[in-house]
Amino acid sequence: MSLPKGLAEDVSRNLVMVAQLIDEDPEKAYGYSRVALRLASRVAAVREAAGFAAYATQKYSEALAEFRAARRMSGGVELWPVMADCERGLNRPERALAMAGEPEVQKLDKAGQVEMRLVAAGARRDLGQLDAAIVTLQSPELASSAVHPWTARLRYAYADALLAAGREREAREWFAKALEADKDGATDASDRLAEMDGVEFVDAFDEDEADEDSDRGDVVDADVDVDVEDDDDEDDDFDVDDSDDSVGDKS
Repeated sequence: MSLPKGLAEDVSRNLVMVAQLIDEDPEKAYGYSRVALRLASRVAAVREAAGFAAYATQKYSEALAEFRAARRMSGGVELWPVMADCERGLNRPERALAMAGEPEVQKLDKAGQVEMRLVAAGARRDLGQLDAAIVTLQSPELASSAVHPWTARLRYAYADALLAAGREREAREWFAKALEADKDGATDASDRLAEMDGVEFVDAFDEDEADEDSDRGDVVDADVDVDVEDDDDEDDDFDVDDSDDSVGDKS
């Protein structure tokens, strides 16, 4: 559906803001998506953007409605995995699993099929079916040594499922493989590995602040001592509270 030039520009500006803010400020992105939706609710791209903004703010029912509308307008299947994940967000993992078995999955590209596999495995875990989740993730894509945009997330999900099942040695191996493929920092595989190895990270900035606070406390103590010694006559009126000498200190 085409829009008048002025209206199209207004809609475009709002969609750009959604794309720019959706990761760092989802709520603000959601606000822009609502403006775009009021301006052009019959445009598939607008409904899709509104869906992702709602999804990012965990408004899963609203997101699902927008994705369904976008799919009806475009006729595509690329939103199928995220629609299934909305069902998970609505505490309906059985529906997500049912969607994983629908013919639409076969029409997805490789990335979409991997995404659907991740959603299905998550649904299995929602139902407490850890072994089934692990089996769901076992695939040629997982076994491949080639690195694709989805490789790190697939390996990470597999490692996390293994760890949840108590298979720590295998989990560590796959967290390491996830880290190897994670060039953009899409996962926290490095932190999970460190946690498994018992490594604790100390924030150097916090340490420096603590040292400065300690030094500042020493200076205050010295000043108080001098004041008390210089004026013995006022000693009875000067009440020194030791609790005030110490200066208080997310990962």
